[in-house]
Amino acid sequence: MQNEWFSIIPFLIVIPIAIRTKQVLPGLFAGLLVGSYLLQPTLVGGLEKMVQFLVKGLIDENNIKILLFLYAFSGLVGMIKIAGGIRGFVEEASSRIQNKREALILTYLSTIGTFSAPSFRFVTIAPIMRALLKKVKMSTQELGFVIETTATPIIVLIPIATAFVGYMTSIVDIAIKNEQIDGDPYNLFLQSIPFNFFSIVMILLGIYLSFFHHSKSTEDSEPEKIGEQSNDEDDWHSCDPAVGKDLPNKPWNLLIPLFLVVSLTLLLTWWDGYKKEKGFLSAFIKADVMDAMLIALLFTSLFTFLFFKLQKMKTADLLNSFIFGGNELMSVIVLLAVVWGLSTVTEELGFSGFVSENAGWIPTSIVVPLLFLFGAVVSYFIGSAWGTWGILMPLGVSMSVAADISLPLVIGAVFASGTFGAFASPLSDDTNTIARILNLSVMEYARFKLKPALIAAAITAVLYGVTVFFF
Repeated sequence: MQNEWFSIIPFLIVIPIAIRTKQVLPGLFAGLLVGSYLLQPTLVGGLEKMVQFLVKGLIDENNIKILLFLYAFSGLVGMIKIAGGIRGFVEEASSRIQNKREALILTYLSTIGTFSAPSFRFVTIAPIMRALLKKVKMSTQELGFVIETTATPIIVLIPIATAFVGYMTSIVDIAIKNEQIDGDPYNLFLQSIPFNFFSIVMILLGIYLSFFHHSKSTEDSEPEKIGEQSNDEDDWHSCDPAVGKDLPNKPWNLLIPLFLVVSLTLLLTWWDGYKKEKGFLSAFIKADVMDAMLIALLFTSLFTFLFFKLQKMKTADLLNSFIFGGNELMSVIVLLAVVWGLSTVTEELGFSGFVSENAGWIPTSIVVPLLFLFGAVVSYFIGSAWGTWGILMPLGVSMSVAADISLPLVIGAVFASGTFGAFASPLSDDTNTIARILNLSVMEYARFKLKPALIAAAITAVLYGVTVFFF
């Protein structure tokens, strides 16, 4: 049996490498590789052990469902793009906005139809607003801030039909299995939502700063300078092919599939739980949500394919767009496989036992605030919410058990810490995507939104320090 101190070595490798390379995958892979060699310290044995861990994670039934969901979801978005759903939505909305207040209200309300993924939301709403900057008095940095506060911070709080749900549920499942906790990962995710304080505070702070406070831009990014190089449609085309002028203008090609996947997910979730328990709310709690989401998504994908075929779209174009869309999430799928493997490695090295025996010296009252702040620092330097969640969730759940702290509270703190990095880090996909669409300097834009993010993080840490006494 391995010395349990060895179990922290993979984590000591993961975080510095992720920060140094500014990529989470090399760090996770290095941690998995080193952990495998600690278990099998021979030239070939370590590699064989690593392959076993990777395969074990990939052949798990629930993990396969998660991978199918992620690929199919991104593939559906790919078909919607090529069918002109996003462009149609963009042009329809842009014709109705006349001032800043209307633009802000549209940005918030549009979350209803674009909550599936941050990237989906960015390519939908950012081009609309970019085209309207000549009409409304708003700097491009302010615009980016508003869009981002209505993206990841809101989407991580939505428990159905998003690109996050499957992954978030998966890493909770991994962590509770490591601790041999008997619980439903989706229900724990639901219970953790009220404790994702950073997201909630950031949304409220965003509303205040958007409607009641004028933030000074940190760079020369006047609205008049947007669109000088080309007309609006060319601007949209240059920032994302989803709104290119060569695509059809059909907003219903976005709205119908989105409505169908959300409504079907709710209906199938309720029906699956209703067969187990008759109460309305209890039916949602008892349901196998991952199955319901996957079936709803696959049905919607098939319906959408036939719906677009009736519009005379070519089969090859639809299939290619589905595959291309699905392939855009391959990096996340690879990340998941390595996270699953790393989790298994650390457990075989005795990580849970190590935390249980050595975390007792940390005062219970500061465990959750420290966990959030540590995760926020990690997520800022690696720029990945997904990576932060994968790295910290096993640690958080182990500390929850060792210190006898509410599990949903700790899970919420881990999710909050990753959300901080996704929002504030200059390395995050969110920051770079918005900066690219709005022609902003990435570092200047990141600096512009860092102050409100730090204010929200400070409030969040205080809330965790207070809440731990009540849960």
